[in-house]
Amino acid sequence: MEAETCKRELLIEIPVDAVRKESDRVAAKYSRSVRVPGFRPGHVPTRLVHQRFREEIKSEVVQALLPKFFNDAVKDRQLSAVGQPEFEDLKFEEGHPLTCKATFEVLPEFELKEYKGLEVEEEPVTVTEAEVAKALEELRESAATVEVVADRPATDGDDVTVSYQGRDVQDAKAEPLEGREIVIHLDAEGRAGFEENLRGSKAGDTREFKVSYPEDFPSKRLAGKTIRYRVEVHGIKRKVLPGLDDELARTVSEFSTLEELRDRVRQDVERLHRRKAEKTVRQKLVDELLKRHQFPVPASMVQDQLEHSMEIAVAQLVSKGIDPRTAPLDWSKLREKMQPEAEQAVRAAIILQRIAEAERMEVSEEELDQSIREMAQQRGEAPAALKTRLTREGRLAKLQSSCRSQKALDFVYRNAQITHPMSQDEQVRERAGQTS
Repeated sequence: MEAETCKRELLIEIPVDAVRKESDRVAAKYSRSVRVPGFRPGHVPTRLVHQRFREEIKSEVVQALLPKFFNDAVKDRQLSAVGQPEFEDLKFEEGHPLTCKATFEVLPEFELKEYKGLEVEEEPVTVTEAEVAKALEELRESAATVEVVADRPATDGDDVTVSYQGRDVQDAKAEPLEGREIVIHLDAEGRAGFEENLRGSKAGDTREFKVSYPEDFPSKRLAGKTIRYRVEVHGIKRKVLPGLDDELARTVSEFSTLEELRDRVRQDVERLHRRKAEKTVRQKLVDELLKRHQFPVPASMVQDQLEHSMEIAVAQLVSKGIDPRTAPLDWSKLREKMQPEAEQAVRAAIILQRIAEAERMEVSEEELDQSIREMAQQRGEAPAALKTRLTREGRLAKLQSSCRSQKALDFVYRNAQITHPMSQDEQVRERAGQTS
């Protein structure tokens, strides 16, 4: 193994007899299917097939034999190869063994350090009145209704439905900007001068105005330009929030009073905090395992992890309605920034797999199906269809490996020594008790 890497090299040598046998098999296949003038289909002499299709036969022989003999060589040496090998220096001459140099990566060899009884601290879980109030306000938002505004002009907080056309003041030949039945929410910040020109408007109004956009405006189509707009106002609506009272509790829950709803909200917020605290503890445990185990990781696994991270980044942009192709991001720099994190994620996965092996952990078919069901629910996909796709794409084994790593982390968490420092309220009460 090269210093600080997981690369290995092997000289693959395939015996003459094996090469000849495979060559004859391929040639026989060709003789049954190819058409050669002067011979009936299926009766072309094997010797002639070898002569006329020499390069094609050699190519098929290499594709058939190299992976098999490589896998056998790796297995004989008890190596855990990862990724795809690279074959070079191929030598294929008639009457001689087929030889080739294979370059590949293996899982690193390292001593598994102690992973039971790891000491970590869990932050105390506290719920503030401000958090409860915010959660109740979100419930009010979810129960809000919308009413048409007809007795006053548009103001902050209103949703104004408009159609518009905009033309570049400096370039009369530029394609006009157009929007049909667009809903504009008016707020205190304004939208680069566009919104402020809608304040005070009423349904049926037509407004004309100019907006000058700064050079650093996010939309390249508008940056540094002055656009003359003609806007038709179709309607104005406003969101109406219900009162913070018992009626709200009956509307959004099974409770009949606001106090009952408030208690449930407090419990939900506390439960959320506890989940976050547990997630933080689990990450601390992973960090502790990483500190105890230093070893090189296969570059191919890091690249796979990077691809996965980039896919998540793209999905997040799409979920926000942003086209990744036009997003103002330097993807190469983002990938470079993600590199250290990807390496740590791969190293953590390797450690957890070793722990799973040490504890003889396996993932049952039922556990794997449960994981697929949860993934399918998140994606809005049928579990059976998702499982079929993962199998077809060769990703089911990766999911199974991920489930196994999670089981190993669960084991580390259950066997950890988790301390709980006092919260600020507890500290205040303790000091008060000491002084009384």
